[in-house]
Amino acid sequence: MLIAAGVLAVLLVLTAAVAWWTGHDKRAGPATPRPSASASTNTDTAPSADGALPTTPVPGPPSIGDPLAFAKAGAVMLWAFDARTTTHAQQLAGMRAWMTTESAYADWDSVQAQVPDPVLWSRLADNGQHATAVAGEAHFPSAFKQALADDPAAITKAYIYAVTVRGKTKLAWNGGGSGAEDRQVTLAVQCRPGTDCRLVAVAPRVAP
Repeated sequence: MLIAAGVLAVLLVLTAAVAWWTGHDKRAGPATPRPSASASTNTDTAPSADGALPTTPVPGPPSIGDPLAFAKAGAVMLWAFDARTTTHAQQLAGMRAWMTTESAYADWDSVQAQVPDPVLWSRLADNGQHATAVAGEAHFPSAFKQALADDPAAITKAYIYAVTVRGKTKLAWNGGGSGAEDRQVTLAVQCRPGTDCRLVAVAPRVAP
């Protein structure tokens, strides 16, 4: 527990200088998914009686060992949605599949907070809202690179990397409405040698 707490504390320090969110609507339209303090609890992804999670159309995590490439894919997964065909429970189940299985490091709350609560999700479905996303650029924040330079061996404790991703989301809804947003997010991803990367957390809101 002390090791896990130490690693997470270091991660927060590493991301202390990283921008978290710069999205702005290009055109006005219905409400779109935003982080919510009232996001649904873990019961939304609870398995059924036979132990299976809800079937989900959310793409699964790619087999990638590069933290930059994985973070770009993870950002697209977080930004894209289709409330017309995906239920709230299915969306969360699909996102959970991206998470690291190492519970000492996984911060599921920060990830599921990216999904609107069930009531808002139902309103998005009524409006036929859906979004596609592209990730244009990913990089290690300067604070993270400096920390690695100061203590190169620190990364070997958990192989958790901080990655900032910039991209764009295109939105559409019933009646031909559409819009676009510039997006930015900092993700913590775990990429142990010889294994596929997995998502650890969405970094908290911090100053640039």
